[in-house]
Amino acid sequence: MNEIPATDQIGFPILSTLVALPLVVLVVLAFLRDQRAVRPVALAGALTELALALALVARFRTGGADFQFAEQLPWIDAIGLTYHLAVDGVSLLFLPLTALLVVVVMLTSWSTVRHQPKAYLMTVLGFEAVAMGVFAAVDLILFFVFWELLLIPTFILIKMWGTGVERTRAAVKYVLYMLVGSAGLLLGFILLGVNHRDTPGSAGELSFDLLALMDDAVPIGTQTTVFFLLAFAFALKAPMFPFHSWMPAALFDGPIGMAVFLAGLKMGVYGFLRFVMPLVPDAFATWSWLIAVLGLVAILFGALVALVEPNLRRLLAFASVSHVGIAMLGLASLNVQGVQGALFLIVSLGLTSSAMLLAAGFIQHRVGSTDMAALGGLAQRAPVLAVFSLVACLSAIALPGTIGFPGEFLVLLGAFRAQAWLAAVAVLTVILTAAYVLLFYQRAFHGPVTSRVVAAVEDLRPPEAVAALVTCLAIVAFGFFPGPLLETSKESVDVVVERLAGDRTGGN
Repeated sequence: MNEIPATDQIGFPILSTLVALPLVVLVVLAFLRDQRAVRPVALAGALTELALALALVARFRTGGADFQFAEQLPWIDAIGLTYHLAVDGVSLLFLPLTALLVVVVMLTSWSTVRHQPKAYLMTVLGFEAVAMGVFAAVDLILFFVFWELLLIPTFILIKMWGTGVERTRAAVKYVLYMLVGSAGLLLGFILLGVNHRDTPGSAGELSFDLLALMDDAVPIGTQTTVFFLLAFAFALKAPMFPFHSWMPAALFDGPIGMAVFLAGLKMGVYGFLRFVMPLVPDAFATWSWLIAVLGLVAILFGALVALVEPNLRRLLAFASVSHVGIAMLGLASLNVQGVQGALFLIVSLGLTSSAMLLAAGFIQHRVGSTDMAALGGLAQRAPVLAVFSLVACLSAIALPGTIGFPGEFLVLLGAFRAQAWLAAVAVLTVILTAAYVLLFYQRAFHGPVTSRVVAAVEDLRPPEAVAALVTCLAIVAFGFFPGPLLETSKESVDVVVERLAGDRTGGN
């Protein structure tokens, strides 16, 4: 696997800049005394980060599977660790997605976060810096460091700015779940590094570099062990059924901004695509039936629970479990359509799930609750909020013309090619998803106004309206024109699928 240095493409280490810039803005905020300047400075930093991420996409060379914008420096030579950042078609789109979500979260916090806004924005910026590192790291241990550092801002955001009475418990539960998974993740990475050391031609040196490890032959026994260790960690993060119980608590009791990051950035599914499938392809192919079955169960379980859930935020948590199941079904298809559909789907969910959660946050801020029994008639009082929520709902049910459609269509197409009966059952979720999404919309926005609180609701304020407009435009634009996103990832996805079909074992 080849890589192209950042100096040859853009002239400076843009990936390190994307990691460092939020930290620089964070430090500036820490020393900023004028409280009125805090939000504008934070937003200016977030917009600059988004502009850099878009410039990265603009300079990305399509038509190949090379890792691009590469930066590599020695870190701990004794154990083969390097500071190595690079992106390919699998990871590229997550960088502008992360930057966009941060901008949206900052805009919506303008009127919703009154408790220690500077500390809140600093924590969001810390999360952004670490998330950029997660998606850019190609050294496994460097990735693990960023992966663990995510726990700090996530815990702080849920505990300090959560809206539920059980927010502390939800924060602790999330951290404990992730730490359990991290133990397996680190052990799996170590096994891959040791296997590299024992590979002929390695000179007996350890390496945790993804590009080097992809050239290694891994015995099938080692592959199976590593597969289950990594799959467990990433299934917890996704979350994938039956490891999902932290998600409803985090989305219900945590702040909407953190919920947007947890549901919008599918880092667990990304982990399967980035590490599990290319590094232990034979084990993944062997156990793909288990991934497919768990994905199918997650699809039905999440959708059925969401159908009867009376609270919007908990509904969205179980809807997220269902969507993760669809993505995992696509990965388990082992073909280009399914894998590329899964990648497109988790990118699109960054916008769709975030839009649904933002709508939930707007409602809670105005009504004080997201229980559907407390709503009704919102469209009469907040028509802009109603239109925004409608676009989000249409994307959630994968209506053609929205970003939710191409990914789900490709996943089902790939699933039909692999296991037609699984895909046939999965199609039922289209009906179930439409049922619970449209049922929510009807109950919340239509019908008579029966609550004094709803009768006094005001529509979206300018910063909220800007966030809603940007999200809606992206949902519709990439719904009608998904080609550029699909073209960006095509070659890299082809490489992953070829590895799944090829023989990478080093023996029995």
